[in-house]
Order: sequence, then structure tokens, then C-alpha cells
Amino acid sequence: MLYYLFDWLNDHNHIPGSGLFQYISFRTAMAVIVSLIITTVFGSRLIRLLQVKQVGETIRDLGLEGEKKKQGTPTMGGLIIIAGILIPTLLFAKLDNIYVIIMIVTTIWMGAIGFLDDYIKVFKKNKEGLAGRFKVIGQVGLGIIIAFTMYFHPDIVVRQTVTNPTSSKPVEVYINEQTGEKYYTENVKSTKTNIPFYKNNEFDYAKVLDMFGLNSPWMTFMVFLVFVVFIVTAVSNGANITDGIDGLATGTSAIIGVTLAILAYVSGNIIFSDYLNIMYIPNSGELVIFAGAFIGACTGFLWYNAYPAQVFMGDTGSLAIGGIIAAFAILIRKELLIPILCGIFLIELVSVITQVSYFKYTKKKYGEGRRIFLMSPLHHHYQKKGYHESKIVTRFVIVSIILAILTIVTLKVR
Repeated sequence: MLYYLFDWLNDHNHIPGSGLFQYISFRTAMAVIVSLIITTVFGSRLIRLLQVKQVGETIRDLGLEGEKKKQGTPTMGGLIIIAGILIPTLLFAKLDNIYVIIMIVTTIWMGAIGFLDDYIKVFKKNKEGLAGRFKVIGQVGLGIIIAFTMYFHPDIVVRQTVTNPTSSKPVEVYINEQTGEKYYTENVKSTKTNIPFYKNNEFDYAKVLDMFGLNSPWMTFMVFLVFVVFIVTAVSNGANITDGIDGLATGTSAIIGVTLAILAYVSGNIIFSDYLNIMYIPNSGELVIFAGAFIGACTGFLWYNAYPAQVFMGDTGSLAIGGIIAAFAILIRKELLIPILCGIFLIELVSVITQVSYFKYTKKKYGEGRRIFLMSPLHHHYQKKGYHESKIVTRFVIVSIILAILTIVTLKVR
């Protein structure tokens, strides 16, 4: 909103400084600052309100040290994160940008699912919360919306080099100095994405069908749809599972947010994308403003969520964070980097899956269930081994930083 206001003021009144809103870097910085103010200043007020309303977390007895002290800690603090994301985005981003619209929808959609889950747990006194199948339906629904929008919306394109342009107005023309051959670039619909450690750095979902001798637009869309739904579901569940000890999900998510902001900036900047030889995605640079708000919201929430936590984000926050990270990565076509970037989420999710599967397998085979870890998710395993929460979070954050650096390095290592 402020972008449009200052753009009008710059055009009609030439007010000094109003032109700053044309720069993504300035608006991103403002988004971070406003997000931090919202989450830190108004976050304390929301915590007091949650305490008055007795919106406290019900702690299951898992036999972990210090868990009884957390009984009654305010939950549903994810509302602080959502407010810290949406308000700066609405203020500083271009609201007619399809990428920004998708991220706003994702935040509200996943936040609503998480809020409903927390509401059932707190106010209906049902510890199980929203049934798992309804969560999955919500995640799949979001994946379908993202896939349909990306595949069919005319504004979601990538710029590619072609020898025979289909458009009468190619964006740019290049001439090979040695051969004199002309190359054109134009914005085209594409199912290509970036792939790490590969020379040409691109993978086309349509290629999946080649091995079966099938290659039609609708079949390609179905493959793309399956990938998108799987990524959204996996990452949102991974973030949800990681949210088990004070500051873990928030800290790792802030680092992931910084990395995604860098990736979005280089993908939406024609100079950097050309230098790094990665796919240029027109108009995707606006996502950096959203990423700035996300980083500020996670960092500001960490002020209250660090050990000992004054508030828990609940599923309201964790499901929203997971959905945001998945959708963001898909939009900038870096979703195949998720196993590296979101390695903490991945190992937490895998630890649960392997623990449950192995327990069921051994119970069926030996009549007694056996475990791989002392407890899953993985962070609880280390708690059982006697590590303090703060040490676990610190070490997981360090690993997350290493993974973030490795993710950025993949832009050049091929």
C-alpha cells in the first residue's frame, strides 16, 4: 500500500525520498524493521492476552527433563508471526504481483489450518487437535492451488534463450561473435526448475515422462502437480515436527528465510542470474520483500520463544512456516534445493518415519516393538541423552547455517 502511495507522490509531487520505494532493497529493509517492531512490541501484548484467556499449552508426559515447567505456557503464538509477515508485506510489496499474492494466500491458508488445530486442542480440550487427514487435505489443497497458478497464470514465466522466437517481440537479441548466429531471449511458460550440482542447472518435469514415452501438456502438468503437492506436504509437516523445543523451529526457519531471500534476489535480477547462469524469473524480485518480513517475524518471535519460552507458536505458526518455505522455494524454482536447505526439517521428519516404521516392523516380526532412537523426533533423542535444550537448539542452528551456505554454494558448484 505504501509503495503505491509513495509512487504516486513521486510522480505527482516529487517529494524528496519518495523514490526510495522503487528499490527492492529499501522496501525489504523496511519490511524487516516493521516486522521486528510488530513481533517484539505487540508480541508481548498478545502474550498477555493469551495468558488472560488461559490459552495454555497442554504438555504430554514424555518423561523429558523440564517439560512440566512448560505446562500452561501460552500457545497459538503463531498469530504473532503471521501478523509480522502479512502487515509489512501489505505495506511495502506490490500487491498486484502474482508471486506476492500466492505467498499471502499460502500464509493465510496454512495459518488457518494450524489455528483450527490449536483451537480444538485449547478450547475443545482435545489433545489430538484437528484430525491428521484434514491437515493433509489442507496441505494438498494448497499444493493444487500453487501448481494450477504456476502452470496456467500468464504472468508466471521464465526468460529463456531461443533460436526461433515465437513472439514477434523478443526481449533481447544476442549475436555469437564467432559464428554470427543470432540468439533471442523471450519470456515463456515453462516447467523447468533449477537442479543442484548439474552442469546446465535445469531440470524439466516433462522429462520425467520421456522414459514412458508420454509427453503431453496435461501429463506434464500432472507430474508437476504431484511434485508440488508432495513438497508442500513434506515441508509443512517437517516444520511442524521440528517445533518441539524452545526456539528450534523459529531459529532454523529464520536462517532458511535469509537463504531464500538471497536466492529470490539473484533469480529476479537479470544481471546476477546471467552471471550465475541460473534461470531468470521476471517480477519474482518482489518476493524478497516478503522474505524480509518472514525473517523479521521469525527473529522477533525468537525474542519470546528462546529458552525458556514465554510463548509457543503452536501449529498456527509451524504449519504456516512450513507452507511458506515450500511455496517460496517452488515459486523461485529452487524446490530441488529443499533437501539441503531444509535438512533439519528433513532429518526430523525422517527420524519419526523410520522410528515408527521400525517399531511396527519389529513388533510384527518379534512380537516386541524396538526403537532406533531413544525418542523421536531427533531433538527428543538428544534430550533423552541428557543434552540441554539450549545446546540442542544451538547445534541444530549451526548445522542449519552450514546447510544454508552449502545451498548458496550450489549456484556455482556444478
